[in-house]
This record gives sequence, structure tokens and C-alpha cells, in this order.
Amino acid sequence: MSAELLSILALIAMFVVATIFPVNLGALALVGAFLVGTLAAGMETDAILDAFPGSLFVILVGVTLLFAIATNNGTVDWLVRAAVHLVRGRLAAIPLVVFVISALLTAVGAPAPAVAAILAPIAFGFAADYRIHPMLIGLMVAHGTQAGAFSPISVLGGIVNGVTREANLPGNNLVLFLSSFAFNAAAAVAVFFVFGGRHLVGRDALSPATPDGTLGTATTGNGRTGESTGGDGTPPEEPAPTPAPAATATATRGSTATDGGSEVATEAPSGTATGGSLRLTPHQALTLTGILALCLAVLALKLDVGLTAVTVAVVLMLTSPRSNKGAVEKVAWPTVLLICGVVTYVGVLQEIGTVDHVGSAVAAIGIPLLVALLICYVGGVVSAFASTVGILGALVPLAVPLLSQGTLGPIAMIAALSVSSAIVDVSPFSTTGALLVANVRGMQRDDFYRRLLAYGGVIVLVGPLAAWAVLVVPGWLG
Repeated sequence: MSAELLSILALIAMFVVATIFPVNLGALALVGAFLVGTLAAGMETDAILDAFPGSLFVILVGVTLLFAIATNNGTVDWLVRAAVHLVRGRLAAIPLVVFVISALLTAVGAPAPAVAAILAPIAFGFAADYRIHPMLIGLMVAHGTQAGAFSPISVLGGIVNGVTREANLPGNNLVLFLSSFAFNAAAAVAVFFVFGGRHLVGRDALSPATPDGTLGTATTGNGRTGESTGGDGTPPEEPAPTPAPAATATATRGSTATDGGSEVATEAPSGTATGGSLRLTPHQALTLTGILALCLAVLALKLDVGLTAVTVAVVLMLTSPRSNKGAVEKVAWPTVLLICGVVTYVGVLQEIGTVDHVGSAVAAIGIPLLVALLICYVGGVVSAFASTVGILGALVPLAVPLLSQGTLGPIAMIAALSVSSAIVDVSPFSTTGALLVANVRGMQRDDFYRRLLAYGGVIVLVGPLAAWAVLVVPGWLG
């Protein structure tokens, strides 16, 4: 059995084991990388360790540590209240604002993971306080970052255009950008309605969310927060957070009732539009300054988002050691292990040639339209676990022999391949998806991970097919 086939079978086995037994998939992936790399591919240990995503590890740790501090001292709650005032309490506008800001930042050149690292904790904080479904707000961040990812001045746009020029293929910056924006905008619209967005229409921060006129929270008999999410995607019920010291907002207490054995207590979230204060404590002001410094350093000065976030977090911890005690324990360490382990294994797959082997086998089929679809799927599936930049750099040249036949339009094919490889970055194994899992609020992290994994699976199945059908097939038929 070849090393390439064995590595694929090992990956499938890891998912099966992690599903059946309570074993972290990242730990299994590290073991798999070691065994497959050394026994099947004859790799040196140093080469296997080189596949470990050190940059992603620092991003996950740095960002979650910084926003654990910001959550502890009430800065995230302050940002939530400021967002309510900005949209004048219209909750339905928040997902749209998150999507547009994410797309704008990536379109002007910010890397998608950097944008997700900055916006996701703030967006989740708002969602937790106002009972917006975490999947809704998280996917608005993810799809927003991909909507603007292929502008002519963006990172991915520049890479695809550069690879296209080197391969002597015709390109069109506008088609590439609009294709990505349109597909991600369509996905965002679907997400809005599937995950409870329609319940936000006509509701603002002042309007009641329960029959007695208050925002309700549901707790089960054992004190754990329950979810009201059903098949219609209504947002989860959850306890209102403790008001920040500077806010001392008036919380509206309502009556209690029982529903199916669960005790329901009603309480408005801290800092509502009526009673919340926008005054900052000195440490909150310093934290907010640190977050703004992070944005400036990453978006304008192009500094590493992970190292910059760690630096800001350490400065904040030194300025107030007592209030920030325990922040390190709030880093999502199981998530860090999960994501970094899987990415390490995929790096080993790339090193031993599994990805190239699959791509070459697909290209050898000889039916141009079918090959185009399979190449889109290769880009989507592999990019869900690995670097989108690396996949695009490898697959665009792989498609050159196919495009040189003249049966398929190069511009449309490259746009379809780009969309297929980028729209799947909602996967929890991509950097953007990992940041969502690490920073989620309002839902158990394991539950959110499973839902994001399921949604990512749907996108991997539907995204490449839709891009192929809309962009490639019409040109072939014409």
C-alpha cells in the first residue's frame, strides 16, 4: 500500500475514533503524523515538527488570552453596549454590520485570520448579551472575511493573480472579486435565516424577547444553561452576564415560570440601551486602547497578529495583575490542541505528496468538465484543513494543462477554483474557523465546534459544486 493511500485511510480512521471515543482529535492527529510520517513515508522527526503550525498556535493563544482579559474587566461588554447605540438598538442590523466590516477589512488588504481574530470576540460578546445565535454571528464574520478576500489589493487576490500571470493564463480581477463576494453573500443570507435572523427583524434592544416583556434565560434543573434552538434556528436562551463595573445597568427582573420541568428566570442583559452607561474604568480604557493598538499594528503596520496580541495581553496583565489572575486558564487549550494537531497532520500529507497525488489522479481522467468539478472539490476539501494560500498556489498550475485545451474558460475556472478553496474556511480546522471556536460565547464550545463542523461539511459539499455549476458550466455550454 502506498504512503499516499495509507495517509488518507489513517485520516479517516482518526475521525472515526474521535467520534466514538472521548479522545481529542488533535492528539490523534499528532500521533498519526508521527506514525505515518516515520513508518510509511520515512520522514525525519524534524520534518514532521516543521509541519506544526507555530504561527496559528500563537494566534489562537494570543487572541483568546487578550479577550479573556477584556471579558474579565468588562471591556467586551462595553463594546457590546457601544454597538447597540451605534445601530440605535436594531438587532437585525448587527449581523449585516459584522459582515460588511469583515469584508471591507479583508478587501483593503487585511489577512482574513487577522480580521477574524479582532472581530470574532467582540461579535460573540454582543451575541451572548442579546441572545443572537452564536452560529449566526460567527458565520457572518467568517463569510465576511472571505467575501472581500479576492479584491485586487487583498492577500488572496494578489496571490491568485500572480500565479495566473506566471502560468500565462488570462485573468480578470473584477470577476474574481465579485465571484467570491457573491457566493459568500449568498451563504450569509442563508445563514441569517437558518440561524434565527428572522426573529431579530423588528426587534431592538428595547423590545421584549419573551411574553412578559423581558429578555428570558432558560436554565435546566441542574443549573446549566439550556438552549431554545430548534429546527427553525431560534437563538439560544442564556443567562444575562454580570454588569460591568462601569455600567451598573438596571436589569429588569421578571417572573419565573416552568416549561417542561425547566425553571425559567427572566432578566435583561447588562447595559441595555435604556440603562447602560458608556463610561469606561481606567483599566477598560487601557484594554480598549490595547485592542485598537492591535488593529493598527496588524492592519496598518502588517505585524503578526498572534505575537502582537500576546504583547498587548502581557502589558495588560502587568498593569493589573490581580484583576487578570486566571486569564491564562481561560485560553481554549483543547481547541488549540485540536486545530494544531490536525493542521500538522495535513502538513505531513502535503510533504509526502498526498495532495499532489490526488490532484494528478483527478487531472488524468480526461473529461474536461468532470475534471474541473473534481479539481474544485480537491481545492475545497484540502483547504478546509490546510492553508488556502498554499492550495491555490498548487492547484492553479495543476489546472493549466486542462485550461490550455481551450474547452473551458480560464477566467471562470480560476474564479470557481478560488471560490471553492476559500469559502470552506468556515471549517473549524481552518484558521478563521478555529478562531471562532476559540472565542465563542453563548454556547458550549464543544457544541459550537460540532455545529460548525457540520456546517463546514455542508459547505465543502455544496460550495465547489455551486461554484462549478454557476461559473464553469455556462461557459462550457456556450
